[in-house]
Amino acid sequence: MTGFGTGRSRAGDEEISVEVRAVNHKHLEVKVRLPRELSALEPAVLRAVRARCSRGAVDVAVRRSTSTLSGAVPTVDAAMARAWREALRAVARATELADAPSAAQIAGQPGVVRMEEPVTDLAVAEAGLEQALAEALDALVAMREREGRALEADLSTRLARVATLAAEVAALAPRTVEAYRARLQDRVADLLKGASLDEARLVQEVALFAERTDVAEEATRLQAHLQAFRGYLGGNEPAGRRMDFLVQEMHREVNTTGSKSQSTEISTRIVELKAELERVREQVQNVE
Repeated sequence: MTGFGTGRSRAGDEEISVEVRAVNHKHLEVKVRLPRELSALEPAVLRAVRARCSRGAVDVAVRRSTSTLSGAVPTVDAAMARAWREALRAVARATELADAPSAAQIAGQPGVVRMEEPVTDLAVAEAGLEQALAEALDALVAMREREGRALEADLSTRLARVATLAAEVAALAPRTVEAYRARLQDRVADLLKGASLDEARLVQEVALFAERTDVAEEATRLQAHLQAFRGYLGGNEPAGRRMDFLVQEMHREVNTTGSKSQSTEISTRIVELKAELERVREQVQNVE
């Protein structure tokens, strides 16, 4: 299922903004983009997303800003500065110069002042990230729920059509046997040219045909799959993968019924059933 959500929060000097996007995917796949200084918080982000989503390709983008200095800042190595001060004083004494080293001279020496990233308070950043992420996930889930209600209505309509076609096939199947019996009897009578008809042999042939074309088991299993599908459709738990499996099983029963069919009327409905189930399968890919 698709969706989008944003969240923003402030904790101390930290301002965190989060964008969450989700598109259809067979399984749950989460990608997280964090500022380098917050990379240690990635496991917490993954846990939060997996707690709210069970299917889809989810992309999480986190941005951070702070009211204090950002980027590399100058840092003084005090021990190195004192060492250079003593070294420069020693040079002055050795050369009998009275000049004492100035702060600017000491600061200009190698290793005294270096550029470093400011230390980030992860506890503060995590609190802000947790709040912003929760807000973004709430918006994402709300959007997916709206899409889910539309999908439920569409799938319910399609399931009703599948059930109607399946019932028509089940009703037509016995008529196929009767039609075969009538055709066979007429053909045999025509070939015998008035000779006596072996009724027992005719019954045997009709029984064999009925056994080959019997679709009662397939019809029963198809109805059971439809009932299970409706149960998942009306539930509150993620069931997309289970629905996907049921659609495959329904396809299997319809294909078997079609292979046994000796009736044009049944074959026409089998084609419609396959087309409708394919539409259901496509929609199920959008269900979490």
